[in-house]
Amino acid sequence: MLRIPPGGRAKAHLHADHETAIYVIEGSAIMYWGPALEHRMETNAGDLIYIPAGVPHLPINTGQTEAVAILARTDPHEQESVVLLPELDALVPE
Repeated sequence: MLRIPPGGRAKAHLHADHETAIYVIEGSAIMYWGPALEHRMETNAGDLIYIPAGVPHLPINTGQTEAVAILARTDPHEQESVVLLPELDALVPE
């Protein structure tokens, strides 16, 4: 389960070896994705998001309530293939 508080933001990253499916249960968030985080997707409760392996992404909760989602990944050791991308963090506005 993923919980992002209002104003919360992840660091830019990718999952090198596995895919991720995210089902938003409550709240809303914005997902930036792509090689330079050039794509922007608004997500709301009821949305299903798919992130292929190797795709940089960064979620932000710009709403007034907590965003809650369920995540499913194709790798049981998914944290072992997380690659942080600090060079991309500044590409997304605060």
